[in-house]
Amino acid sequence: MAGLPFTTTILVDGRQEDRTSEEQSSGKNWILNREQCYIKAVEGKGRGVFASRDIPAQTVIEVSPVLLFTKDEYEKYGKHTLLDHYTFNWRDGRMALALGLGTADFFSVQLVINSVSKGSLFNHSVRPNVSFSIDAPRECIKYTSTRTINANEELYVFYGHTLWFDPVDLPGSSESQSSASTTIDSSDPWDELSEILEHDSDITVASPGDMDAFVEEQDLPFTWKKLSLDKEEEEIDDIELVQAWIVDIPHQKQIAPMLKWLKQSGLDADALSHLKRIRRQGSVSSLLLDTSQPPALPVNMGLGASYQLPVPCNPALTQTSLYLKNTFWPTVFSPRRKWEPEKWTRGKVRWACDAMDHLRKQCAKVAANGDLPILAHVPRPYEDRDQLSQPFLAYDTRVSTKHPLRHAALNVIRMIASFRADQPERDVSCNGVQYLLTGLTLFMTHEPCLMCTMALLHSRVSEVFYFNPMPQTGGCGGVTCIPSLKGVNHRFSVAIWKDSVNHSDIAPPLDPGTDA
Repeated sequence: MAGLPFTTTILVDGRQEDRTSEEQSSGKNWILNREQCYIKAVEGKGRGVFASRDIPAQTVIEVSPVLLFTKDEYEKYGKHTLLDHYTFNWRDGRMALALGLGTADFFSVQLVINSVSKGSLFNHSVRPNVSFSIDAPRECIKYTSTRTINANEELYVFYGHTLWFDPVDLPGSSESQSSASTTIDSSDPWDELSEILEHDSDITVASPGDMDAFVEEQDLPFTWKKLSLDKEEEEIDDIELVQAWIVDIPHQKQIAPMLKWLKQSGLDADALSHLKRIRRQGSVSSLLLDTSQPPALPVNMGLGASYQLPVPCNPALTQTSLYLKNTFWPTVFSPRRKWEPEKWTRGKVRWACDAMDHLRKQCAKVAANGDLPILAHVPRPYEDRDQLSQPFLAYDTRVSTKHPLRHAALNVIRMIASFRADQPERDVSCNGVQYLLTGLTLFMTHEPCLMCTMALLHSRVSEVFYFNPMPQTGGCGGVTCIPSLKGVNHRFSVAIWKDSVNHSDIAPPLDPGTDA
């Protein structure tokens, strides 16, 4: 890799000049990689990485290769050289050296000159604007912006709480990294997630480590709303009943012929499959017939007239419900599988925190305009970023437009619809491409109202997150939970940001009767 010629851009008297590697000198500010970041000396810190132009949030700044040493090789040779200052443990026990923006100071400059990449020239901060994730199979490290980085702003990463150097305060920061690093227990493998909740003024705190590691549900900064699709009906008054036609069978030998007749008559429909067809009370057996008009019974069986009784509409989901329902009619016990939320990785949690932080920062601007401080944000997906090439943010404009339907959720759907209409036609054979929000996640300051929730359902949104529940008007659990209704043809996940986040600086309280 060393010695390969390449072209970089150098800042000379405020101008950018392209030169080959043979023309470079170490006294210039080098601009490398596709985002055109440049390197310059920072007083008290050595060299650092700076943005030469605005970098949007969630932009891949660089993918740096990693040079790996076997344990024996490193013990014999590597640890006795300058490499020992820049290596870290790889998952399989080898020692790793991040090439490119992954190594520091003079040594990394030499790597930059020889390998066209950058690496850990990033300086450390507990308020980073760049995250990194390790791709073990490909032996590389990906650096991604966690928020919008302005031109000429320095890029920082978070190297953890156990540092091998003395951190330097950020310009304008009232809190040193040194003191900040002592406030969190570094023995907790998920302490970085705790920091996200504790420092609610900056929710974009990046955490080191494996971004693909799963986070336990109790450690998530939000709570999943369990969509109860079926009522447990554990109180006698909660049991839903329907009138059904019954006929008594006087002799046991008549049961088999009557069950055969029931099947031949087409009365063994699935609508009553949650109930047993025969009920025995002492010496008398009764047959469940149907819930519609009384069927004509076979004349050669000597049966009495049919009559009506209330029977349960649903199967029994719990033992308590089974006991109660059996007092009406023998019911099938059908316990549902325990609800399990989707597993989230550390990287995806970071992505969600960034999205909520974006809402927080924009909320004050909206309130200053006189509109209701209700915002909706659809970021680019975490897993499949090709689904949406850019993020969208909309806010409630009912006041400014004097239009009662200009809710935030509807506005963001309208924005995405307009954007989709201007794009080249997609492959319509792919499932779900005809819907606007298929596979996308919506983040809101408030629980969407019934109208907006139905619009989100019809748009096939995948997930909805919000800060503030609206018990009197919300459609995701307030008045009702629309995605859990039996008649809907789509369901989406709902999550509420935990109360440990201070909402007062996010959105002023709305009138409880407001349709968000």
